[in-house]
Amino acid sequence: MAQPPRRTHKRRESVLRRRIWGAAFILAVCAGVTPVTAAHAAPARPGPLPLERLFDNRAVSDDTRPGEADFDGAGSSLSAQDLTAAGWTPGRTMELDRARLTWPRAAGSGPDNVRANGQSVRVNGRGDALAFLVAGTGGDATGSGTVRYADGSRSTYRLTAPDWRSGPLATKAVALPHRNTPYAQVPEKTRLYAVTVPVRKGHRISSVDLPRAPKAGGGALHVFDLSVRAATSGWTGSWSASPAGYTAVGPWADRTIRLVVHTSTGGPKVRIRLENTFAATPVRIGSASVAVQGAGATALGKPVPLTFRGSSGTQLPAGGQAFSDPVDFDVPESANLLVSFHLPDPVTAAPVHSQAIQRSYVSTTGDHAAEADGSSYSSTISYWPLLTGVDVGGGPGSVVLLGDSITDGVKSTLDANHRWPNVLATRLLAQSKVPHYGVLNEGISANRVVADRYPGDGLSTDTGGVSALHRLDRDVFAQTSARTVVVFQGVNDVRWGASAEQVEAGLREIVERAHARGLKVIGATITPCEGEALCTPAADEQREAINSFVRSAGSGFDGFLDFDAVVRDPAHPARMLPAYDSGDHLHPGDPGLKALADSIDLNVLRP
Repeated sequence: MAQPPRRTHKRRESVLRRRIWGAAFILAVCAGVTPVTAAHAAPARPGPLPLERLFDNRAVSDDTRPGEADFDGAGSSLSAQDLTAAGWTPGRTMELDRARLTWPRAAGSGPDNVRANGQSVRVNGRGDALAFLVAGTGGDATGSGTVRYADGSRSTYRLTAPDWRSGPLATKAVALPHRNTPYAQVPEKTRLYAVTVPVRKGHRISSVDLPRAPKAGGGALHVFDLSVRAATSGWTGSWSASPAGYTAVGPWADRTIRLVVHTSTGGPKVRIRLENTFAATPVRIGSASVAVQGAGATALGKPVPLTFRGSSGTQLPAGGQAFSDPVDFDVPESANLLVSFHLPDPVTAAPVHSQAIQRSYVSTTGDHAAEADGSSYSSTISYWPLLTGVDVGGGPGSVVLLGDSITDGVKSTLDANHRWPNVLATRLLAQSKVPHYGVLNEGISANRVVADRYPGDGLSTDTGGVSALHRLDRDVFAQTSARTVVVFQGVNDVRWGASAEQVEAGLREIVERAHARGLKVIGATITPCEGEALCTPAADEQREAINSFVRSAGSGFDGFLDFDAVVRDPAHPARMLPAYDSGDHLHPGDPGLKALADSIDLNVLRP
């Protein structure tokens, strides 16, 4: 008998509630506000903020006050003095792998990084990648985040920040000699990393959600800066060389270096790229110029001066790079250029590409970059220090050739530009069915797919470079307008005991990472080398297994070049044809290198 009154009470309560909400709605509309009912309310998500507004950790301490920072939760920190000595000063914007990243203004005086945990960061721009300046503490730190675009779409990314004390030196942006603790400064390497992740090209980014911290275990992921890496529209890479090691040079003080480089494609504008890869200290460039080579160190006409952000010179921080400003200059195709730069301060070590197969020049004392006459250049060198790229205006983009000594041109004729990449560039220029792509030679003598020859840090006589896996971001993904990559490596791995399975896993990783960047990837089979000391029957067995993998559909490659079939002796397939052998049974000579380039169907290079 009590139930009907309760239903009547509930109906009256419901009517009253609707009337109250209706009155509130009318008042809100009159006030220009749209109310949200409790049934539709959601927890407020903080809007995206500039990264520095999110800083919650201090990584950098002054050596005299090390207790003011606690980067890793155990009282350790980076040395402000070490960073200054490396050229990483507070507020400085640096170019790292073609990305512009800024070292925090507060470094050494307050919070300078954020521990990633899903924070929303205000970011704006279009490009081909997001660039992060990061480090992990407590181990390598990995997590997934979200990129939000202005059109309302989103994509996810996965970011790994190697540990600041134990991460690979081969991929670091900079390594510092000390770790500060509250009690003493420890002589132990610390590291910072520049890491890029692909984004949707052409879509404007509005914000980025950082990865969330792991619920249990795993390292903390610290972010110092974040930016959108702009795509290199309007430029084509015409020449390049990979940093292969960090060696003693000179010493040079108040000297001008005049390097001879050979273009692939030409264009109406030019810029150069200088890199201080692997270094611990900055290098100052006083002035720079470019000219067409006449004879030796003499230019064909007055050299054109180059500037850097409007200045005649620049300073390259440890691990950093610098592009010169665009300048009008008719770069001829398939021609030798003279790229000159003055080093006003003492330089005793530098990143080098050791196997230039080309003579370049060093001047007597003074700045001689603007001189056409070569008489001031009194000595020669056979390597390329600091210079890693020459770009030309316009063009269809570039093909990147990732390789070892055969791609590098070892055993080809000195000063003749008979490397197989040069022959390929000449073929491209001589036809009209395929665009005249720039050809970028990223070969390093003695280089391997899965193991570092040079550890990636410190002075060394070994110029075999870091592994293809460790240099992939810098030597392929960061190259100017890269469209297609050809991977021709593996012989040094098997010569030094690597298994086919290890090399195949490395090649698969290269393919996967390149595809994620939108690049076409072509594999090349490994050429035979029986007769060379390390090319044992066991090594040849592994070589053959890798070649079967490269030829198979399961490799993931978008196509393959059968270089093995081109140069092998049909009567003895483990050996190179004598007509192609340079004499050491490992490297083809000029005829063999030409045969490799001539065998390529140019259509395979199309993206």
